[in-house]
Amino acid sequence: MKNISGMTLPEMQIYLEKIGEKPYRAAQVFRWIYHGVKNFDEMTDLSKELRQKLKEKAVINMPRIEEVKTSSSDETKKYLLSMKDESLVESVLMKYDYGFSVCISSQAGCAMGCSFCASAKGGKKRDLEAGEMTGQILAIANDTGNKAGHVVIMGTGEPFDNYENTSKFIKIINDKKGLNIGMRNITVSTCGVIPGIERFAEEFPNANLAVSLHSVSDETRTSLMPINKKYPLKELLKTCRKYTDKTGRRITFEYALISGVNDGPRHIKALAEALKGMLCHVNLIPLNEVCENPMTGSGRERASKIAAELEKKGIPATVRRKLGLDIDAACGQLRLRKRREY
Repeated sequence: MKNISGMTLPEMQIYLEKIGEKPYRAAQVFRWIYHGVKNFDEMTDLSKELRQKLKEKAVINMPRIEEVKTSSSDETKKYLLSMKDESLVESVLMKYDYGFSVCISSQAGCAMGCSFCASAKGGKKRDLEAGEMTGQILAIANDTGNKAGHVVIMGTGEPFDNYENTSKFIKIINDKKGLNIGMRNITVSTCGVIPGIERFAEEFPNANLAVSLHSVSDETRTSLMPINKKYPLKELLKTCRKYTDKTGRRITFEYALISGVNDGPRHIKALAEALKGMLCHVNLIPLNEVCENPMTGSGRERASKIAAELEKKGIPATVRRKLGLDIDAACGQLRLRKRREY
């Protein structure tokens, strides 16, 4: 049986031609799948013969919702989803003034090993397919009835460690016959995989890029993020400047504030100097506490002061709005707790 979820429209056309159907039928099947339909019988504008053929030859794999936690304070919903092989991933639905945003995972687990991140605990199990990435959005839409207009690939996993599927996913959700989400409403977050950033600039110059930075000291960043050994700061920042020059798009630098590690006056001064003149924005994140991790966050008051310091030095900065504090909304926490129960 051929899994047709996760196909782009051109791939769907090729597949239908192979099974003896007219290529124009692809747009109909494509539209149904990416509107959350899981059963071929529900594709009512297809002939009964074609629906029967698809039932015999194809399958639509969608994630299964294992658990949903809803915040009592801000309506954030955290989803634990299982894939066809029982791999667990997490997704989050967030409500903003401009509408709904979904944060999705790109891998089951993560191989990057960042010391402060719950997603790294247990390592990487496997890459997610494009259909499994799209399926997270569809599962949430089917559950809530709320269509997300913004998508962030910032959940579990490193998207550029799974570039091909991430690329296909972006094309599907951007397609007018798919989810029709504009490129400027799509954000990909990386821990600094330089070849991925370079390729992303070429292929998706209108999408948004976020880079997890967390320190501008090689020694400190390596201790927090082992990927810094492979792609050191000097080369990463050089690549980021090339990215902004090429695309004209600003980069968001994610900076998790860890008490006594990267939040002192000298750290902030070095951060401002490293980013001076770059088209960028710093997103300060009071660290989420994870029980396996002894690190503590700097607190929102300190974060606000740091944002003000950066602004004075000419670096745009904000403190990330904390959503879903009462529901383990930070990536990896719900999956980690579920694994502990087994």
